[in-house]
Amino acid sequence: MSSPARSRRDVLRIGAAALAGALAVGLSACAPDPATEAFLNGDEKAYTAADLRWQEIPADERGEPVVFGGTTDSGEKFSSDDHTGDVIVVNFWYATCGPCRVEAKDLEAVWQQHQDDDVVFMGVNIFDQAATAKAFAKKYGVTYPSLMDADSGQAKLAFARVAPIQAPPATLVLDRQGRVAARIIGPIDGTSILSSMIKGVLEEQA
Repeated sequence: MSSPARSRRDVLRIGAAALAGALAVGLSACAPDPATEAFLNGDEKAYTAADLRWQEIPADERGEPVVFGGTTDSGEKFSSDDHTGDVIVVNFWYATCGPCRVEAKDLEAVWQQHQDDDVVFMGVNIFDQAATAKAFAKKYGVTYPSLMDADSGQAKLAFARVAPIQAPPATLVLDRQGRVAARIIGPIDGTSILSSMIKGVLEEQA
């Protein structure tokens, strides 16, 4: 009988091995707006992370805890200090980013799967104002909040030392101490890899 840790590694390995085919199939099913079409046609490479790369970081190799916060798209204040002991998933994005649109439904699905598991999802919008972010959330069915970071850059700066964000989308998983435990650069392309990363961090000793 295989252990949970081994099963999780198998899922990640299979996900990576199948990436080329899965990415092509997953994205071809997605649709119709110009930003998404630009991404699918390879026209956004200078502005976004178009290919998926992921990494899990062993606990003894993680950097310092990241403290970040700001104001969300609904005007609420958020601080990661208020969520010590939770696993925090942080997604960097903006509304006209094609791959950000492609991955939105999968991020929401993972959030729905884990929202009762001491997991917090927080977007970080690096370009837009609140009205645009809220319109995006309504259109793509996103129910978790986003920090509005375009003017201050505070959230992006908070991660710069341990996990520089060069191009969206980028998704980070913070452990219960607030350290970056895993990262995905590019659209998450399905739910398996991110969900497996979250489960792995949840299984760790606090």
